[in-house]
Amino acid sequence: MLARAYSLLEIKSVDAATRTIRGIATTPTPDRVGDVIEPLGATYQKEIPLLLHHRRDAPVGIARLGKATPDGIPFDADIAQIDEPGPVKDESDRAWQSVVHRLIRAVSIGFRPVGDWNDAVDVMKGGGLRFLKTEILELSLVTVPANQEATLAIVRSLDVAALGPTPPRVGGPPAGRTAMTIQEQITHWSNARAPKASRMVDLMNAAQAKGETLDDAATQEYDTLNGEVRSIDDHLARLRELDTLNIAAAAPVVPAIPKPSHLTSSAKPPVIQVKANVAPGTPFVRFCKALAATKGNLQLAENYARQWDDSTPEVSLVLRAAVAAGTTTDATWAGPLAPLRPLANEFLPFLRAATLLGRIPGLRNVPFNVSVPIQTGGGTYKWVGQGAPKPVGSLAFATITLAISKAAGIIVITDELARNSSPSAEEVIRNDMIRGIAEFLDGQFTNPAVAAVAGVSPASITNGQTPITSAGTSPANARTDLVALITAMTTAKITIAGASILMSEANASALGLALNSLGQPLFPTLTPTGGTALGINVVTSQSCGNNVILVQPDNVLYADDGGVTIDVSTEASLQMDSAPMTPPDATVVMTSLWQNNYIGLRAERFINWKVARAAAVQYTVQAYVG
Repeated sequence: MLARAYSLLEIKSVDAATRTIRGIATTPTPDRVGDVIEPLGATYQKEIPLLLHHRRDAPVGIARLGKATPDGIPFDADIAQIDEPGPVKDESDRAWQSVVHRLIRAVSIGFRPVGDWNDAVDVMKGGGLRFLKTEILELSLVTVPANQEATLAIVRSLDVAALGPTPPRVGGPPAGRTAMTIQEQITHWSNARAPKASRMVDLMNAAQAKGETLDDAATQEYDTLNGEVRSIDDHLARLRELDTLNIAAAAPVVPAIPKPSHLTSSAKPPVIQVKANVAPGTPFVRFCKALAATKGNLQLAENYARQWDDSTPEVSLVLRAAVAAGTTTDATWAGPLAPLRPLANEFLPFLRAATLLGRIPGLRNVPFNVSVPIQTGGGTYKWVGQGAPKPVGSLAFATITLAISKAAGIIVITDELARNSSPSAEEVIRNDMIRGIAEFLDGQFTNPAVAAVAGVSPASITNGQTPITSAGTSPANARTDLVALITAMTTAKITIAGASILMSEANASALGLALNSLGQPLFPTLTPTGGTALGINVVTSQSCGNNVILVQPDNVLYADDGGVTIDVSTEASLQMDSAPMTPPDATVVMTSLWQNNYIGLRAERFINWKVARAAAVQYTVQAYVG
């Protein structure tokens, strides 16, 4: 299907002797429905037909498109001079006279996307289509009167009648509107800004890849784009300021219905909050994407992130604050990078919900590097007769200090994924970060083989504990095992009130589906995602493996400062292994990020834990069969 893009006819010169006109065929400025044609992504023949009103049966000359630039594609066209009388002469003469007398004031290209639709077309935030790869097939002279917006609507309606329905899109202007609102202008200029900022990043990355500075042509192009971006930013700032003033000056709407009698004058009005319609954790993921797409250059990253200002403006604000400091975070959230904390605070609850640490209720949260007193023994109490002496006992206390430790991982993504602005690309990165960190922390928290490494990492809560021997693999044996865990904990005078059972989803599924001899569920309130067993809360994670763990969370201390460090590299060589060899030997295969067009995102999270009383954790090892 042939698509069209319209622009005002900017006639640079007219040669009456040869009927030659010169001007600009198309520019990257969005039209009234927000569509953008990227000039640098267009291909075309040396000569293409010059038509009248896109009528393939009405050619009036030949057009020649010049070299594409970021600002547009110039053209020159010859309107045919026909000597023989007839309809062809009448058509070409009419076209020439219409241009000379400014009855025709616009040109339009007929084009088609090249290649796969998803690669050639990008849906922008405002709903418009950004055509990245196109083939221009013809140039047409079209009639556009002074009211450009009304004329575009008429021309597009004629297109729909002639071509049929176009591919579905999101958004678009309301029907019948003759002037853009302030919000629509903000969207319009934000869409116009995005390809210019993206081209600036491409120019800098191309020079960086060669280890060179920008040449003269690239410098001129970059400076031109930079000036245009700054001009758009200034205009957007004025539009947003005007929008704020309009909101402040708006008069409240008087309700047409009387206020209910139960609402008195002292009642507080409801608080209405407007939040961006993005998935949880998206601002933090966009922060990471901006760093990745610009290869860690904070100044370029701030500029790159401005494309999301209408939905997540905090991303560019955080990057702007981080430019002066030269790093992306510090462990104590002190100093000039405090603005980054809201992004991490918005992301970490989403992460915690995926980990055992975030789902076990009652864990004692304590600060790093602070001595915390814990009670290890109780006093002595007896019945005392009249006049008899009272027993004297003493409480036993100890102190625990959780040092700062951190978990780190490297996520490798392609450069194309980092630059892709679609929500699905953000979801891929977010889910990988969530699942990868959650799986690692859950395994470290529960695996008995994980021992403490001084100054590096904590031991698992089961490390050093002696497991209780399982009674067998049947669900009935599981009931016996759970009773044994409870008995061991209560014998140590530790209450099971508030305790949790940790097990794999596989074990929980086997027990939840098990029936007794009467055909009744043996554990009726247990499902693969959790529930209760024998009245005790059950939390499931595949990281538990065959371990079934009873834990009293009041005796498990953990420190989680919320600190996240993000570093970016495209130059490193990595062991693409979840358990890299330290130090690597000659057999280790290293993968070059630069050679494979990969980007490495290194994420570090500050967290530590420790069991205050060993008896507060009991476990057995068994894979149950339903």
